[in-house]
Amino acid sequence: MSGHSKWKTIKFRKGAQDVKKGKVFTKVTKELMLAAKAGGGDSVTNARLRSAIAAAKAVNLPKDKIDTAIKKGTGELGGGNIDEITYEGYGPGGVAILIEAATDNRNRTVAEIRHILSKGGGQLGETGSVGWMFDKKGVLTLDRAKYAEDQVMEAALEAGAEDVLDQGDSWEVNTAPEDFESVRQALESAGMEFLSAEITMLPKTTVPVDAETGLKLMKLMDALDDNDDVQQTNANFDLPEELLAEM
Repeated sequence: MSGHSKWKTIKFRKGAQDVKKGKVFTKVTKELMLAAKAGGGDSVTNARLRSAIAAAKAVNLPKDKIDTAIKKGTGELGGGNIDEITYEGYGPGGVAILIEAATDNRNRTVAEIRHILSKGGGQLGETGSVGWMFDKKGVLTLDRAKYAEDQVMEAALEAGAEDVLDQGDSWEVNTAPEDFESVRQALESAGMEFLSAEITMLPKTTVPVDAETGLKLMKLMDALDDNDDVQQTNANFDLPEELLAEM
């Protein structure tokens, strides 16, 4: 079982608690704006916007706020001037970290991310330093206790998924980015609900770390995720089994 994938599931469940603090609202709102800015405000023709709307509804973002974010992204309303930036860096143990951000102030964001990495035992890297270690994939996570393996595999693979992985307490469905939406819809039509559903960057290989380094990495990843400008973080670490058992 990949410790990295396990951490992604734990991070999502932590995110459910962050809704109370408004952090998830901030992130889904920015994704709505970015999706509308990139592909227009029509969710019928903009697959990224459809996914962003689904994510916003999953955390109960009010409809009027969804509509406002989309209009800001298309320029119909002001306040939608945000940019997407990917930062590359390293964490404890030489672990590669990709940080996807959405910001209206690049100088502020890079300074904050550099500070978080440095405080957490890492450092900011040059563009291209670690990006080659990751592939863009669609990832849908389902509660393993709710759905049988055959049920998930049949629906996912028929819809064009690349793989279905057993991650201990969850099923992880991987897709090519262009097949993400059709697989998501197929699983939804089969009556399945997701723990998470996103297009993300998955590591091609993972680096095993010891428990001490793993704890430092989890603290660092939490600190990055807690930054309002950070939309998504990915890293190529593999947590030891004893640390996973404690969690």
